[in-house]
Amino acid sequence: MTTRPIANRNDLEAFWMPFTPNRRFKNNPRLYTGASGMYYKTSDGKNILDGMAGLWCVNAGHGQPEITQAIQKQAAELDFVSSFQMGHPAAFELADRLTELAPDGIDHVFFSNSGSEAVDTALKIARAYHRARGEGERTRFISRERAYHGMGWGGLSVSGIGRHRRDFGPFLPGVDHLPLGYDRAISGFSRGQPKQGAESADALLSLIQLHDASTIAAVIVEPVTGSGGVHPAPVGYLNRLREICDQHGILLIFDEVITGFGRIGAAFGAERFGVTPDIMTCAKGMTNGAVPMGATFVSADVYEAFQKGPEEQIDIFHGYTYSAHPLACAAGLATLNVYRDQNIFARAAQSEALWEEQAHSLRASDAVIDIRNIGLLAAVDLMPHADKPGARAAECVDYCYSKGLLVRLSGDSIVLSPPLIISSDEINFVFDTLRQSLALTA
Repeated sequence: MTTRPIANRNDLEAFWMPFTPNRRFKNNPRLYTGASGMYYKTSDGKNILDGMAGLWCVNAGHGQPEITQAIQKQAAELDFVSSFQMGHPAAFELADRLTELAPDGIDHVFFSNSGSEAVDTALKIARAYHRARGEGERTRFISRERAYHGMGWGGLSVSGIGRHRRDFGPFLPGVDHLPLGYDRAISGFSRGQPKQGAESADALLSLIQLHDASTIAAVIVEPVTGSGGVHPAPVGYLNRLREICDQHGILLIFDEVITGFGRIGAAFGAERFGVTPDIMTCAKGMTNGAVPMGATFVSADVYEAFQKGPEEQIDIFHGYTYSAHPLACAAGLATLNVYRDQNIFARAAQSEALWEEQAHSLRASDAVIDIRNIGLLAAVDLMPHADKPGARAAECVDYCYSKGLLVRLSGDSIVLSPPLIISSDEINFVFDTLRQSLALTA
């Protein structure tokens, strides 16, 4: 497909870009015209190493031929069919393949189109599950500070990043938040999971005492926070949440939109941390970012609660026009093949030691006040310039881009999440370039 060239700023004006300072971007746009493997190609012909895997999603690298061909083939055979009392074979095959990959006991999948929709689906399922069991008073949700659960109304209600929420309230009532459980003075510069902090899970007991367990539907957490700053759950934290939820009849939801599909060296965070939730969300890496798709996994117990009525009765009055879209399913199946055939999860696990060592080598810079990592994720917190919050990180991002590296900023933090196919030389390049940027902004 060919597109018209961008001749002037007016050609950019109609598109209101998300999470973007639109005026600044459109005065100095960075446009990408191609991608292959680890690299983007820009409109001015530069190759830029993608240090963000698109947006935490292109886990197998850009332009995987098997995924591209599967989408093309599916579009020619069956472009669309609804999943409302209809279906197509690829949807059922993908669900089977995903549940084989998921932890034992997680054996049903509800498809959506994004992580945000997957989270809203999880929240609705949680409430409906309790109602189906005669406990309809369980409507409350508990999340964590610094949590990101998408931009749908439900997900934003349980998210814990104040700036994301500020302009859009009021939100769903009956939501409370646990502390993040990370104290930089104690756990700063942790490698992998912090050793301290599991006791912060006991804050859930205080919320249970405050609200009464009989009002709480679910606890939702990311095994590793993403947009909230790459905070791996402390050792034992998720186990303790699982224990408390079991004691009080509360569902445990893992938001694995970022941690799913090899990002932290296992298929899911639940596998790496050895804790199985009742409900699990994913998206992003499920199709390698090639076609939008999300999924909400549920346990047999959750699913069976909806199967009590007459056979002709609709199980759950929820869904999306594009749930299990044929092109997305084709992309998902091909992506799972690529992960398997190229051994990508294991390759990511093997790269983790070098990634960690290089990330923590940045500690030598006076500008760095904390570093956190797990799998092929990292966050580098920077000392802000006086009276200029965010400026230092922005300077680093701009310098890296000028040297051919795309990284992401979040306030005064640099966040890294490359495709899982990254080589040792490319890991070295990422952190050497960051080191140079820090020297220039010190």
